[in-house]
Amino acid sequence: MPFVVHLLGLAVFAQGTSEFMLSGLVPGIARDMRVSIPTAGLLTSAFAVGMVVGAPLMAILSLRWSRRRSLLTFLIVFLLVHVLGAVTTSFGVLLATRVAGALAGAGFLAVALATAAGMVAPHAKGRATSVLLGGITIACVVGVPAGALLGQLWGWRSAFWAVAVLSVPAVVAILRAVPAGGSGSARPSVRGELGALRDRRLLVTLLLGALVNGGTFCTFTYLAPLVTGVSGIESAWVPAVLALFGLGSFLGVTVGGRIADTRPVPFLVAGGVALLIGWVLFAMIAENPVAAIVLVFVQGTLAFAVGSVLISRALYAATGAPTLAGGFATAAFNVGAAIGPWLGGIPIGAGLGHRSPLWVSALLVALALLAAGGAEMVRRGTADPHEDPAMT
Repeated sequence: MPFVVHLLGLAVFAQGTSEFMLSGLVPGIARDMRVSIPTAGLLTSAFAVGMVVGAPLMAILSLRWSRRRSLLTFLIVFLLVHVLGAVTTSFGVLLATRVAGALAGAGFLAVALATAAGMVAPHAKGRATSVLLGGITIACVVGVPAGALLGQLWGWRSAFWAVAVLSVPAVVAILRAVPAGGSGSARPSVRGELGALRDRRLLVTLLLGALVNGGTFCTFTYLAPLVTGVSGIESAWVPAVLALFGLGSFLGVTVGGRIADTRPVPFLVAGGVALLIGWVLFAMIAENPVAAIVLVFVQGTLAFAVGSVLISRALYAATGAPTLAGGFATAAFNVGAAIGPWLGGIPIGAGLGHRSPLWVSALLVALALLAAGGAEMVRRGTADPHEDPAMT
């Protein structure tokens, strides 16, 4: 694996930290900016919206540039808006930096996925994808608690400075290791890549990714009240439970990256079924603290293993649109991350308790399995005898 791919993963780690770190910084920001906590919470929503909208739009914009120029532009913008966020005294400016940072981060991830896949052997795209996604999962385990600690020690602004500093090595790596001409082939056209996105396999993969990730974040968002209110775990242990989920997710993307290049379809079937069973089992025995802790780790592993394989399959399925495939995959997974918590909050608001998001997660995964089964039935009914079944 080229070392530059790992440094691109470091940049993704910084971006993942930026996305999730506000969970521990909102109270300090609210005090400093003299706004309410719900108003400060809009900073998280702004980043999420920026990721969903920005991934495909920035990917289209990047088609006019070489991959090195795209990566440098997005990463430098991301770095600078965090410097601006660290020094501003205006909440409006800070909110704008979150949107701009998300747009730049979404564009960077889309191009980085295509760049990493283009720098490895054709059969190693899954491993390259796992390195980048590993940056996000490590952010959950290390970056978010570290950001909260910096906020406690030196104020919330120090966390923004840290994110900017973490981005610098990747800037240097891109300048030194990514060819100025991109992948060395003719620069793709917007029309050509958009045409390739009509591929049925890619569209199904994006739908499955949104559903699976929706199920993941549906429960993850309400994990703290679930384990404290239902499982009876002391609130002091919540950070450890969240870290355990993060460790499972890191293991999942690592294992999933290797499987994605060898036997992706059997794994997606088996992993999807196991994920569904896990959510149902978790919902049924959530009051058992030992079982809850085990299932937090297991479900984190399964969810991110299946998710990482789906992202790599998007890149495999859209060889004619590698950049936009990465952009739309990023958007699809962020759609899941946005819709999942909303769906999980509906039964909680209806008085069904903090166990209810587990059932919603199970429902979303079941819908993904049904969608995959329906797509396979359609494929068999219209199959080209020369089509490679491993790509479906």
